[in-house]
Amino acid sequence: MDPAVVGRRVRALREEQGISLSTLARLAGVGKATLSGLENGTRNPTLETLWSVTAQLGVPFTALLAEPTAEPTVHGTAVTATLLEVFTDTDATYELYRMRVAPGVVQLSPAHASGVTEHITVFAGVLRAGPADAPLTASAGGHLRWVSDVSHSYAAVGDEEVAASLLLRYPRR
Repeated sequence: MDPAVVGRRVRALREEQGISLSTLARLAGVGKATLSGLENGTRNPTLETLWSVTAQLGVPFTALLAEPTAEPTVHGTAVTATLLEVFTDTDATYELYRMRVAPGVVQLSPAHASGVTEHITVFAGVLRAGPADAPLTASAGGHLRWVSDVSHSYAAVGDEEVAASLLLRYPRR
């Protein structure tokens, strides 16, 4: 994922909505200098930062990608996610990711926009994920689902990396 492309998209989306840099930084819980660096393409943002910004802008994560020609991959503290497909229907936009969760570290992710849900199917390992105050657990073959408009976390249980699919559902406004 090209930081310059992402930065241009963040700026364009922010300006389309008439939100100042300071306001978006405050709402997203990121430093103004961090957001400015992101918009200027001089900072390589984390997955957590990008999800926080898109949640405050009320857009799916993929809105930051101009014209994805390859499978973009984003990295968080514990999660590596590769976008496989974006599709829409009359009432929602969906993003489908191949996801890996590294053992030994917990990733805390900010709340998405109201009504966004996450659906994870675990293929290998054991995953603890969901609302930060009440995470759920699933092993290979299991499925987790939660409304992710609250702070949520991801962690591999044990020493094995988790392999899973993640489907994000963004309701249309």
